[in-house]
Amino acid sequence: MKLRLAAVVVALASLAGCANGGGRGTATVWVTRDRGAHVLLMRTVPTGLTAMQGLDRVADIKTRYAGRYVQTIDGLEGSLTARRDWFYFVNGYEADRGAAEYRLHAGDVEWWDFRSWRQSMREPVVVGAFPEPFLHGYDGKGRPSIVVYPAGYVDEARNVARLVDSGFVRSGSPLPADANLVMLDPKPRSPAPRLRAAFRGRDAPGAPVIFVLSGDSSWLVENPRAARFHYEVP
Repeated sequence: MKLRLAAVVVALASLAGCANGGGRGTATVWVTRDRGAHVLLMRTVPTGLTAMQGLDRVADIKTRYAGRYVQTIDGLEGSLTARRDWFYFVNGYEADRGAAEYRLHAGDVEWWDFRSWRQSMREPVVVGAFPEPFLHGYDGKGRPSIVVYPAGYVDEARNVARLVDSGFVRSGSPLPADANLVMLDPKPRSPAPRLRAAFRGRDAPGAPVIFVLSGDSSWLVENPRAARFHYEVP
């Protein structure tokens, strides 16, 4: 009877961990400003915390609206008059809920950026957390990923596919509607390689995305962190 009770307790504890949305492992918290131009902080935190709790562990924060909105991080304060505020992403997706509602999962990249919103309030998906969201998706839910390449570039596709843990297919092949894509566009070879992100259809965190990698892909293969903190490259 004691053994059976112990097993039930362990099972319930496991379910509780799943319900909390974290499991075991760590997530990463980044704090930057001006669209990632200046990196202020990089730390790891346990999973299972909310994004707000994760941020609060590594920075001095002040909030508004009953703790649902981040006003200040380490003394850097948002301003309606100046039209500058804190925005946050998870794995490259602009979050669809307050930081107090998002629960961190293993591998998540929680990225806070202080920037102007004079020109653009929204940045729905960015490349700066690459190889996310290909590895961990959003809210603990991943998607299949595929690298799509033109004829003659199979080796380049294979190398990029290793970064995002995916398969690779030649242009013109049927593509699953629910897959995240990396499209290789090697011609013409521009002097400055580019990496841009967009949704394939529905604009929502966790929805399928398409990253277009233009020019010579070796810059990203040789240094997968080269796109880090950028909304787009260049």
